[in-house]
This record gives sequence, C-alpha cells and structure tokens, in this order.
Amino acid sequence: MDLIGDRTIRDLFEERVALYGDREFLVFEDRSGAIERYTYREFDDQVNRVANGLLAENIARDEKIIVHLPNSPAFLVTWFALAKIGAVMVPTNTAYSAAEMQYVLNFSDATTVITEPSFMEVFNAALPECPNIRRVFVCRTEQAPPGTRLWDDLWRGQSAELAPREIDNEATVIIVFTSGTTAQPKGVMLTHANCLWSGERVTKHMRLAPGERNLTALPCFHVNALSISVLASLTAGATLILLEAYSATLYWSQVIRHRANVISIVPALMRTIYAQPPRPNDRDHALRVVFYAINCTDKEKTDFEERFGVQLLNGYGLTEAMTVVTLAPLDGDRRWPSIGLPAIERRIKIIDEQGQDVPRGMVGELMVKGVPGRTIMKGYYKNPEATAATVQDGWMHTGDNAWRDEAGYLYFFDRKKDIIKRGAENVSASEVETVLMEHPDVLECAVIGVPDPIKDEAVKAFVVPRPGSALTVEQIVAYCAGRLAKFKVPQIVELRGSLPKTSIGKIEKMALKREERERRGDVG
Repeated sequence: MDLIGDRTIRDLFEERVALYGDREFLVFEDRSGAIERYTYREFDDQVNRVANGLLAENIARDEKIIVHLPNSPAFLVTWFALAKIGAVMVPTNTAYSAAEMQYVLNFSDATTVITEPSFMEVFNAALPECPNIRRVFVCRTEQAPPGTRLWDDLWRGQSAELAPREIDNEATVIIVFTSGTTAQPKGVMLTHANCLWSGERVTKHMRLAPGERNLTALPCFHVNALSISVLASLTAGATLILLEAYSATLYWSQVIRHRANVISIVPALMRTIYAQPPRPNDRDHALRVVFYAINCTDKEKTDFEERFGVQLLNGYGLTEAMTVVTLAPLDGDRRWPSIGLPAIERRIKIIDEQGQDVPRGMVGELMVKGVPGRTIMKGYYKNPEATAATVQDGWMHTGDNAWRDEAGYLYFFDRKKDIIKRGAENVSASEVETVLMEHPDVLECAVIGVPDPIKDEAVKAFVVPRPGSALTVEQIVAYCAGRLAKFKVPQIVELRGSLPKTSIGKIEKMALKREERERRGDVG
C-alpha cells in the first residue's frame, strides 16, 4: 500500500466535488479572449454526461480513443469521462501530419476520434488507411463535416449521474506518444496511479493550496500541462486557468489578469515573454511559483527574474515517469542551474556504461527507481522489448546524463543521444549550445553531430541570429574558440532564419538530424 491506495482519477475528482463543489475548477480563455468558467460540480456533471454518452456508444473498458484537440474544456471533459468508464485517452499532437496521424491511429488500435473541424483535412487524408476507426466526433461546431458526428450530440440528454464502475488503479488511463528518433514514436502507458502520484508530487513540492490559481498555456496533449497544471490543481482543490494557445504579446497580461499563483514555462516562452516591451505593471502579479524546465543561460535567468520579480523553480521530469523526478527546493538554496533534489518517493542513481555507480562530480546516466504502473510508466504500448530495455529491476533508464555535487544536488548534463563522438573525445551538445547562447547576437541555436570521415563525428551548430545583427560564421567560430576546448568548437556552422520546434517550444533536433540524413542521401 502507498500514498495513493486503490483510488482512481474518478475517486479523486468526486472527492474534490464533495469538498469544493462550488469552487471554480476551470477558467478557460480561448484564442479570441472569450472566457468559460466551471465549478467543480458543474464540470463533474458534464464529465458524467459525456461518460454516459460514451457508454451508450458501447465504448468498452480499455478501448482507445484518439483526442486531437487544442486546450479546451472538451479535451479535459473527454479525458475524465474516459477515465471514469475505464477507457483510454490517446492525446495526439495537433501539429501532426496525415502520415504521423495515420501511424498513431493504427498502432494505438483506436476505434474513435474526437477532434474539431479545423483538423479534418489531416483526418480525411489519414482515415482511409485506418480500418479500425468506427466513429469521429467533432467539437466546437454546430455543423458536423461529412462522415462525422457532433460531440454535443454525444452527451445531450444524458444524465449527470454515473453508475459505479469497478476500475483497477493500475489500469492504463492515457497513452502518450513520445517523439521518435530514427524510428516511430513509442506509446507510453500511464495509469490512474501514475496520475494520482503525479498530482501529489507537484502539489506537495509547490505547496499548492486549495483555492490557488494555476495557469498554463502549454498543450494538454503533453504531460507537463497534465501533471503540473491539471492534476496538481485537481489534487489541491485549486483553480486551473487554461489558455487555448500561447501568445507572447498577451501571456503576461493574462498571468496578471487571472491572478495566477503558479505557472509553468519553458525556454521558448521565457525568451518570447522577455522580448516584449517592458511595462510598468510587469511585477503587478500574484505569482508564487514559476516552474521551469530545460536550462537557459545565467544572464537570461537573471534578466527575467529581475524584470518580472519572480524566481524560477528548476526541475526535471519525463513522460515515462509522469513528469517530475527532481525539483529545486521551494525554500532554501536552489543552486542554479541545478535541477534540484529527488522528488517525493523518488530514488535516483547515476551510472556509467557498465552500470556501476559513478562518484560525485562525474557524469553518468540518470536512473530512476520506481514501481511500473504506479510511480513509473506501465510500459511502452505493444513494445515489450523497449520496455524491458528501459526498465530493469525497477530501475528506469532516462537516457539523460547528469552529475551530482557534494550536497547531492543534481545537474543535467546532456541527453545521451546528444553526446557527439569526436574522435576519442565526447562533446556535450548542451555545453556548446550554452556558450553559443551567451553571444549577444544569437537568438537561438541547436548543436548536433554529423558524420566526419576522420573523427567519427563533427560538431555542427545551427544558429539563428538576432534580428538586425550582422553575425557571421567566422565570428561564431572565433567566439566559441575563446571559450571551448578546440575539439568542442563547431566545425560546421549554418545560419538559419528559424529552427523547427515542438508544440511546447522545444527545438526539434530530430528534425535537424533528419534534414542532415536527407542531405547525405541517407534515408534509413
């Protein structure tokens, strides 16, 4: 028995309705600025109506449902409804191409799609090759496109009372597809227990309290928003402020106007927020916690914190662990750029290539101890080989390198796949990127390894100059040469107008690596 007991997401939500039924659970602001508000009880009633509608459609226990929606009440209502009847949500990235969508539709064994009309072009291209799909429901419209049905018709007329249903809390409740490398993406199976543990960790570490206001613009089809924002708010009895989309020009005003106490941001948001013209009311907010992930330069951190009157709370997590693994202390020494200390119920170790623990100060792979289906993922969907390779004797390989200091604080070093083999030397792509980002004329950058006929790999840097700068390749190389060992200095520099990004603003290195393979004629 552990902190979660045998409880499920349904148990958690209904507990909160009993405690805080008339308190605001969700405040949703769409792209146009229109706002919808739901109390815990109102939201739960809607969830139950959708759950009854899904049961009337004969949606079975463990049946997979694709939810292809931007941030919206419909997204969350659908997930909680599926959770209450024992079905599984498969959230998909709204930037998916038809080919990506087709792969996930087929591999997930999904039978049903819930989306909106703006994405029908992708589905019209993908669905002819997806024989398992039996139903397509569309939200946020009064006119169903051909071959689809209105989501509103699914729940209209249904009861707000939902009959009891036995659900194992180690049953899969969501499958999140991670980014692929050279292979197809893997589906991470997460359970009710995973989700409840996630909410508990975030709530306790951030001391999120009943009635506080937790705002996010990050997409709910990723676990950052689901864990740090949705599940934490529900666990604490707080209010979730959900923005349909991120707007650099509007975001800080929304933080102030919605009286947010907690937000979660990543470097792309931090940089674009800071790039907006300073305003007299930049510090007129109610923020207590700014959760942050993925390192930036010291100057960027200092400038942001001083301008907005906040402190970044650095942390580290991954989908397979249902987010938070380490977190800087809310009080006390945060030791920037440390990613903090192990979170509640987390045990970690750092190992070398032979699986042996490494001494303090030395870099190795970060490992997380956990119980599959409870504190770490249940496994990869239909991929027992990858599951067995990732989780061994309860220890999960993160694929990320880190080191720890004399007090046990952890520091992210690099992703194992981002280590560049330069002859007999290992080059950290992150280290080179950190140096590049300190150049005043560099807006953003990415560093990867490319084949080298003499020294295995060459260091290649993709650099986006700041608007109006006259930055040259020669200046970049000279700048790095004054700050890095010779073998770490990029041998190849490509100036770009922009870099490919994921839906949460991370630079998508795999897209750059694919470009390089295609440039060489290597399509394998």
